[in-house]
Amino acid sequence: MENQLTKKYGLVTAICMVVGIVVGSGVFFKAQTILQNTGGNLQLGIIAWIIGGAVMLVCISAFATMATRYEKVNGFVDYAEALVGKKYGYYVGWFAVTIYYPGMTSALVWLSARYILVFLTSTFPSIKLMIPVEQGGCSIGPECFALSLFIICASYTINALSPKIAGKFQVSTTFVKLVPLVLMAVVGTLVGIFSKEATLISNFKAAPETVGHPLFAAVVSTAFAYEGWILATIINAELHNAKKNLPYALFLGGVIIVCIYLFYYIGVAGGTDIETLKKEGAAVAFTNIFGKAFGSILNLFVAISCLGTVNGLMLTMTRGMYSLGIRGEGPHPKLYSQVDDITNMPTNSSVMGLFIVAVWFLYFYLSNLAAYNWFGVFGFDSSELPIITIYGFYIPIFVCFIKKSKDLGIFKRFVIPILAIICSLFMCFAAIYAHGIEPYLEAKKAGYFAFPVGFYLILFGLIMFAGFLVSRKKGSKESI
Repeated sequence: MENQLTKKYGLVTAICMVVGIVVGSGVFFKAQTILQNTGGNLQLGIIAWIIGGAVMLVCISAFATMATRYEKVNGFVDYAEALVGKKYGYYVGWFAVTIYYPGMTSALVWLSARYILVFLTSTFPSIKLMIPVEQGGCSIGPECFALSLFIICASYTINALSPKIAGKFQVSTTFVKLVPLVLMAVVGTLVGIFSKEATLISNFKAAPETVGHPLFAAVVSTAFAYEGWILATIINAELHNAKKNLPYALFLGGVIIVCIYLFYYIGVAGGTDIETLKKEGAAVAFTNIFGKAFGSILNLFVAISCLGTVNGLMLTMTRGMYSLGIRGEGPHPKLYSQVDDITNMPTNSSVMGLFIVAVWFLYFYLSNLAAYNWFGVFGFDSSELPIITIYGFYIPIFVCFIKKSKDLGIFKRFVIPILAIICSLFMCFAAIYAHGIEPYLEAKKAGYFAFPVGFYLILFGLIMFAGFLVSRKKGSKESI
């Protein structure tokens, strides 16, 4: 049997992967954060969701055009290699495999475990945790840690042994996670308009208290909620008619995501007054509209939503080292490019992917959950800061696409890539502002120093240097 992945996914699965990877836990929290950032200005929040969605759709449009021209085994790396060069493609792939994918995976694993425990303890009060729920047992207790490890192993097992089941699970969790979002979007809006209180209309008329630059802060929040769509490009070698279906999947999935976020945000505002939403979040709106029982079930839907995102990320991780090895790059290319004759999966790559996720989960636990923060003021959020780099990596790709795509028209060759460059620069600054400037200013007021971006950049430099040493050790210019 040839050492190649076979075509096993269709357009519907690809769209579900795009939606399922992006629509995770963030949408359930960002509505509250955006209301806080805008001082309760509902209209300004809507504008923020639209701007954040526009940024995503512009970048998606640029990559969708690339998807019609390049098809190998890892869309993002393919584009970097074909447009900028083999060496650049290698470092993009190395970064994605060692930092970007596993960093987000480790955080989503913990979130999944957390909300499973929240659902269980709220539904069955008799369940006791070693650390009481009131003291954060669902987040930092040993039960959460053990459940997180189980989720990592279970997700790995499904993706490594049965990719078809993993694809079906992705489709199922996508539809499941859409249930509370669509219900709130429709029912919340109707109740908010036609009920006796007409809460939604009142919230639109409410006079907000705005301080500083509320729109910018709100857009920063949406930026992280929209992140993750690029991960779906890794399946282009396993997608039927990829040059046609992947662009459709990216753009249609992106449009679905924007509509879901926007109308969910409006629906939540129909469930209760703005001040309550700012303080207590969307759970209150669900309880007011659907009753206490459904408010508890919401936690289960959030957990399922997170599990779907974990599955999509683990699908990516199992193929990470394979995407380098099949090009003759990275450590031991022959080892990691092997594909199992029975499962048609790169088993060795999957094992290494599991190990890297475990390493990042250990970092995430020690820096964010442990009683004593091992990394002190330099600890960073491994689920968000890598976004700074991924959008930075996009820019040379867009620039080279403009230079090399001489056969395309003005709109596809110039307008879309230039807009994508502007959007990427904005996303980089937004991430730096949210995780660098703002924490520094807050810490300065409190009398201490904090600059998480600094520690991230040091760690990023060390890991990328390790990638350089691996490529040099092979002693071949073609290896990079």
